[in-house]
Amino acid sequence: MIIGVLNQKGGVGKTTLSLNLAAAYADDGAKVMLVDADPQGSSLRWSSARAENVAPLFPVVGMAKPSIARELPVIARDYDVVVVDGAPRVSELGRAAIMASDMILMPVQPSPFDIWATEDTVQLIREAQIFKPSLTAAFAVNRKIANTAIGRDVLEAFAEADFPVLKAQVCQRVLYAESAMVGLSVVEAAPYGDAAREIRRLATEIRGFGQGERKAA
Repeated sequence: MIIGVLNQKGGVGKTTLSLNLAAAYADDGAKVMLVDADPQGSSLRWSSARAENVAPLFPVVGMAKPSIARELPVIARDYDVVVVDGAPRVSELGRAAIMASDMILMPVQPSPFDIWATEDTVQLIREAQIFKPSLTAAFAVNRKIANTAIGRDVLEAFAEADFPVLKAQVCQRVLYAESAMVGLSVVEAAPYGDAAREIRRLATEIRGFGQGERKAA
């Protein structure tokens, strides 16, 4: 399964979700690869920071190039799960990452502004589905502020969204930044903490969503 994590809006935690989801799948025993398809190379920098402290949990490969649509599905055959940290803007790289993926995960903060900012990405996915009908997509609420009105009512903000919103939500927590600084994931830094539980729930729902959508198709 190739999961493309994309959103043209900055600051939504795309890389944070990508590397922590990859870690959750690896911790669960899956053979995982993380692909950095973002020219900024944040996932690759995280991998370099990790190399200074602990052994690799999974390979991190840079593929910020249009040929990812052709090359990645071939490489992915050797893995159970491939997570793609996609480019932040609608571009040739974004289109290629979408076409390479089986499912697109769009991280958004609990705000209607984030929904509006995904319009171009949603349009690219719709266009890709014409050529790849098996492609699925969903929103994932990230950086939710716990115990706030907008946090509680977040699903209402997505009532008019083109794609479903996953039930598992990820809250804003300092641990994400602290663990990333030393090349760790939250499932390693605090295996029984709230952050790890949220990431594991999201990882489980993504797998079930992708399988369920393919069966329905």
